Amino acid sequence: MPRSTVARVDLEALRHNFRLAQSRAGGARAMAVVKADGYGHGIVNVARALASEVEKFAVACIEEALAIRSAGLEQPVVLLQGVHTPDDLRDCVQRGFEPVMHCHGQLDWLAAGPNPRFWLKVNSGMNRLGFRPEELDSVVAALGPSATTGPLLGFVTHFACADDLTSDMTDHQTRLFENATAAWPALMRSVGNSAAHFRPGQPLYDWSRPGIMLYGASPMIGKTGPELGLQPVMTLEAPLISTRVVRAGESVGYGASWVAQEDTRMGMVAIGYGDGYPRHAGTGTPAAIRGKRVRLLGRVSMDMLAVDLTGAPEALEGDPVELWGTTVSVDEVASCAGTIGYELLTGVTARVPRVCE
Repeated sequence: MPRSTVARVDLEALRHNFRLAQSRAGGARAMAVVKADGYGHGIVNVARALASEVEKFAVACIEEALAIRSAGLEQPVVLLQGVHTPDDLRDCVQRGFEPVMHCHGQLDWLAAGPNPRFWLKVNSGMNRLGFRPEELDSVVAALGPSATTGPLLGFVTHFACADDLTSDMTDHQTRLFENATAAWPALMRSVGNSAAHFRPGQPLYDWSRPGIMLYGASPMIGKTGPELGLQPVMTLEAPLISTRVVRAGESVGYGASWVAQEDTRMGMVAIGYGDGYPRHAGTGTPAAIRGKRVRLLGRVSMDMLAVDLTGAPEALEGDPVELWGTTVSVDEVASCAGTIGYELLTGVTARVPRVCE
């Protein structure tokens, strides 16, 4: 019988979060970003759960788009990283994928045709992918006069600092993007990552691209998902497999990094960094048992971690321990581990089964 370590996926919470994204998108339509295996929740589970509400999905690469098609779903799928070989364009044509073209090499592949419907990436300051604003006139001209009335859908950019309300970079990027694309008012525009949905007055144009917010984690600095009205979609649970009293002066785990100052009832939980729980989450990181918050003790091992049971004196071996979920937000755990909720959700390994509820 397998251990009961599991990631429970609340599909109704997922739908709630998508509806919130759509409600905050103003006049824009929201495409659901389901890359990285649905941010660790299972791309097929996520896409099927949203299929009745979503007009368009977005992924990073073509293999993720193919997974959506293999699930029997027919919505257009935007490939945010474009295509990686000319052969990929044939799949895009046949399967209704919309690549985001971001460099001249990709545009050269279009010359052989036939062409899928596609987007152009504008580099408004992120400086990862895309054409600079001053290049856009020549890029569109090189596509030919029929491009703007046929395969070219519009323009995409990505914000670098939308999560930080004290930064003016998003306003700067918005102005650059708007000015760069103004010559083609009939084409669509897409700028809005999850964080942009929470920026007062931020234009989202035609399509927004909510990602992390769909899964209940916060896209904003200094806020947790629940504080933004989001519901946690993943609850990561593992069983309490042992309890003992650690005497004053005794330590727990590798490196003896935590030493009991007084006799302390402690429990071992069957999860560790081999399951994707962050190794850098140390003493004091919250967890929960029977709805009561407890704290981690010492270092996280590959397959186990220790918790202080003082806050849950009734806890027994076999009880499920919530590592993150409804009582403890993934954002809190991420903060303790010096990372972000995105990394924790996408990092849960394959040996933890996803159970949809």
